[in-house]
Amino acid sequence: MIGLVGSGRVGSTLAMLLVQRNIDDIVLVDIIQGLPQGEALDLSHMAAEIGVDRKIAGSNEYSSLKGADIIVVTAGLARKPGMTRLDLLSKNAGIISSISKEIAKYAPESKLIVVTNPMDAMVYVALKSTGFPKNRVFGMGGMLDVSRFKDFLSKSLGVSNSSIDALVIGEHGESMTPVPSYSSVNGIPLKGLLSGEQLNKAIDETRKVAAEVIRLKGATFYAPANGIARMVEAVHFDKMMLLPVSTYLEGEYGVSGICIGVPAIIGKDGVEKIIQLKLEGEESDSFNKGVATLKEAVASLQILA
Repeated sequence: MIGLVGSGRVGSTLAMLLVQRNIDDIVLVDIIQGLPQGEALDLSHMAAEIGVDRKIAGSNEYSSLKGADIIVVTAGLARKPGMTRLDLLSKNAGIISSISKEIAKYAPESKLIVVTNPMDAMVYVALKSTGFPKNRVFGMGGMLDVSRFKDFLSKSLGVSNSSIDALVIGEHGESMTPVPSYSSVNGIPLKGLLSGEQLNKAIDETRKVAAEVIRLKGATFYAPANGIARMVEAVHFDKMMLLPVSTYLEGEYGVSGICIGVPAIIGKDGVEKIIQLKLEGEESDSFNKGVATLKEAVASLQILA
């Protein structure tokens, strides 16, 4: 069973994708009375028409997460126009800490995927609050950032999205690190196809576009939900997929004590292996800037003191 904590736009869109892909039974949990139950009914009707035979339930009780193998947390205050992800830090830390303790109580063997912003810091909060091994708590940010980077690269190059392999690591925020040196078009390095100016423009747009989506429509949820679904599939089907995820570092990349986006192999036990890349120049500077930002954020978390 897959548990979804938060039945807002991201959570409900993710639930729809999981039903369409016929992955597993689903339970939606939310504190708003009636909301998860209504989403479950609506999704059940869709499942009936497309021939998907899965149990879909909604609940206001964390006890409904008993038996869940994978739990995705999207609950928390949403980012508003003009806000940075870190503006949400203190308020969402309390929410995620509380939710994480309930998850540890009712689903102690689960793998936990955190989506709530500021995502990297919230992964850290969830890890410390659950007491789970570090491989079983990780976050979705890089998958979303990659989708945006690929879109800008595709438009700049005039090639199919399917031809592009891209990578974004680091903080899921203003200092995210698109990595051109490990991105390509059917194996051809980006630097052989785009000028430095074109690459810099794609990187800058990738970092700024979330604020534009929020300004235009109030929230971003289709692309995040798709990224989460890919991660859920990797765990559920033990695909051993190499994906960018936020995970706790203990010396990798010369960093310890924070969660940040890095490429990792994702399988049935969660983060199976962290892949270390050689970063140089601007890529290294950007990654280290994110490290500094997150260390400061973690140090300010009074809830874990």
